[in-house]
Formats: sequence, C-alpha cells, structure tokens
Amino acid sequence: MNTQETEKTKMKKTMTLSLACALLTAGCLGPRQSDFRDVVLQAKAKVFPALVYVRVVCKDLDDGKDGKHTASGSGVVISKEGELLTNHHVIDKAVEIRCLLSDGTSYDAKVVGSDKDMDVALLRLVRPEGAADLPAAELSPDSVKVGDVVLAMGAPWGLARSVTMGIVSCTDRYLEKCGQYTLWYQTDAAISPGNSGGPLVDTHGRVVGLNARGNTSGAQAFTIPSTTILEVVPFLREKGNANWSWFGFQFQPLHDFNRNTYFPFTNGVIVAGTDIGSPARKAGFKANDRIVAVDGRQVTALNYEDMPALERMLGRFPFEKSVKIDYMRGGEALTANVAPREKGKVEGEEKVFSRWGFTAKEINRFNEPDLAFFAPSGGVYVAATSWEGNAASSGLRRRDIIRSMDGTKVETIEDLDAIYKKALDGLPAKSKMDVTVDRRGRELHFVLKYLEDTEKDDLE
Repeated sequence: MNTQETEKTKMKKTMTLSLACALLTAGCLGPRQSDFRDVVLQAKAKVFPALVYVRVVCKDLDDGKDGKHTASGSGVVISKEGELLTNHHVIDKAVEIRCLLSDGTSYDAKVVGSDKDMDVALLRLVRPEGAADLPAAELSPDSVKVGDVVLAMGAPWGLARSVTMGIVSCTDRYLEKCGQYTLWYQTDAAISPGNSGGPLVDTHGRVVGLNARGNTSGAQAFTIPSTTILEVVPFLREKGNANWSWFGFQFQPLHDFNRNTYFPFTNGVIVAGTDIGSPARKAGFKANDRIVAVDGRQVTALNYEDMPALERMLGRFPFEKSVKIDYMRGGEALTANVAPREKGKVEGEEKVFSRWGFTAKEINRFNEPDLAFFAPSGGVYVAATSWEGNAASSGLRRRDIIRSMDGTKVETIEDLDAIYKKALDGLPAKSKMDVTVDRRGRELHFVLKYLEDTEKDDLE
C-alpha cells in the first residue's frame, strides 16, 4: 500500500508539474509571438507603401537581330519626390520603364544614374507637376549583425508584392567577380527572381539593403548593404554614374586561401598585376610589389573581404591628380606618384547591323579584358550573329575583332555605322566587301556577301 501510494503521489506531482509548465509556456510565449508579429507588421507598414513593381522593355541584340524583351523586378521609393532604387541589371538596356506603386497608380520612370559595378540604379518617376508627395522608405546608415531578423520585400516572379522573413547569415560575404566595390549581406529570407531591386528591411522598418542575387529555391540570397549604397547615391544623382577613379591595379590579399598563397607580412596589399595602358602600369608597378600606404593612409588587405573597402577608397580620389603611393619591392621602400583617370563606362556600345546579320559591340577593357589584350587601344567586335544571316554564312564568328571593312579601318561603332550606310546605298550594284578580323591573335580575311536580305525573308 505504501509503495502504491508513493507511485500515485509521484504521478500526480509529475502531471501537476507538466500542466504548470504548459500553462506557463502558453502564458509566456503567446504574448511574445503576438508581440513579434506586431513588430513584423509595423516594419512592413513602414516600407510596403514605398515598394514598387518595375516592368521593363529592354533591347535584345543577342541573336544578331534588333529585338526586344520584357523583364520585371522590384524597387523602393526613397524620396517623396519619386526617386527610387533598384538594381542596374533590372533596368540594363531599357527602352521603357514602367512602375506600379502599392496604391495601384502607375508611372513611367527615367534613369537618373546607374552603376553596373555595384548593381545599383537610381530612377525617378515621371509624375505631373504638383503631384502629391509619395511615401518613402528610410535607408539605414547602420550595419546589421549576424542573427538579425530581416524582411525581404518585392514582387517575385512578376506577381503581387510579398514579404519573406529570415535572418542575416553573414554580413561580409565576398563574391569574386560580383561587385568589385561591394561586400554582401547573406540572408536566408527567400529572394526569388523578380525580388531583385527590392528592399531588405530590419525590424525597425528601415531599409538595410537592396536585394540583388537570389536563386529559384530561395535558400540563400545576397543583398547590397545600405551603408554602401548611401556612399554612391549622391554620385548617381549628380553625375549619372558612380564616378569611380581608375588606377588599374589588380590586387591580391596577403592571405590568399584560394590560391594557397600566404605572404609573410602583417600590413599592405599585394599587386598581382596592372591593366594595359593604366596609370599604375605607366607608373612602373610590377607584380608582387606590396603597397603599404596611399596618400599617407596605411592600407592592409589580409583577406579578400578587405578588398572592396580598399577599392572604394581608391575609387574616390580626384581624376588626374597625383596620389602618393608608398610600396615595397623586395626589401626596398619606394614611392610613386600616380594620377588616376576616370573609369568611365564598363561596357561598350553595341548596335545591330541587320543586313549583315550581326551585332557589333565596342571592346571595353573591364567587360572584355581578353579581347582588350588583342586590342589595347580599343576596337569593335562581333558580339552575336544571326544563325541564318549573311555574316554567319560568310564565316564570321562571335568575338571576332573587326579590323577593317572594304579597306576602311574600324575603331568605333560610328566607323562601322558609316560603312554600313554606304554599303546599303550601294545596293544592288555592289553587294559584297572584304572584311579583316582578328581571331585570338590571328588575322583572317572574309568576303561578306549581303545581297540577300535575310531579315526581310524571315518576316515574309
């Protein structure tokens, strides 16, 4: 009897304790969950009215034809006058931009400024004079921390606006060849195609970044920090571009894990190489030089994560003004004065020559460094050919550098356009011409025949 009573007593105590824990848990977690939902709703309410669906009609010259396609993305209004931010890749090569606001009103938009390197674009809505102020979101000047809860807002897949939630997984993600001047926030808040250009928002309802890179599953995504965007917005507004200076250095950190290369120094950054025709090359810099100071400021890049800040610092020096650079070559301390140039466009102009059946594009040392090796002073290359067009039939290939046509030297798109107009005026009496190209260092000659109008035949 005593044993049975003891067991019953234990069971009652256990049940009582379990019930108490359940009630305590319900009492504690319930209000907290409710409070957090309120936090999310309040943050959403601050930014959602400034969220924009962006629909773009873009030039499409990839098939050697003068075509167009539509694309969509997201954006966020940052001023009551109608300025909004989105990604450069959302509006790249746009001929028409239309924006749908959260209240159902729509406006055309014009590009104020854009920077491909940072993948940021500033637009302005085209609205009637005297139109009412628009709701605008606040760009946060503060950095986020790993573990912070964030909301990703946008119009994924071209659908209605949505909000996803996650945490910041990493605050200083370096993506090689994806943003020379940018470290990225990595988040597990789902960001799908169409979210590009939409805001990443903290629980205070401030925009902490611009979503730029996601995937179809939405598992992990990458955002441009608002702190970096705030640095470049004034230049986009005033200059129409980021206004970067260009020294022409190619850097390597002191601790290069990817290449299993470790330099036995605690300060500086290694010069891996210099660009053709750059101020750095003209100043005599060589591979393995170690830069230790720029304009009196000590510089160090231990890891790749230190590189974007260094690139942004160099990119802000005035054009054509000498900058003192202290560096080490072996054990010798040296100094050079280097005057950076305006970086300018990082992608050349392109145009379709439909009768010839190809798209030509200007060589840009940043966008086509391999072609710039064979054409250091610039030039024009075949960017695409129409598979049934005259260029393809004559043997021309994509990435052929055009040196001359019909005996006339070709250095710019304007040169090629002048030759093209003359060729069309000469039809049908003359319907072919000699073309000289550079194909990876080999000079080749072709006869381009263009009597047949393949584009017209396609339409018929």
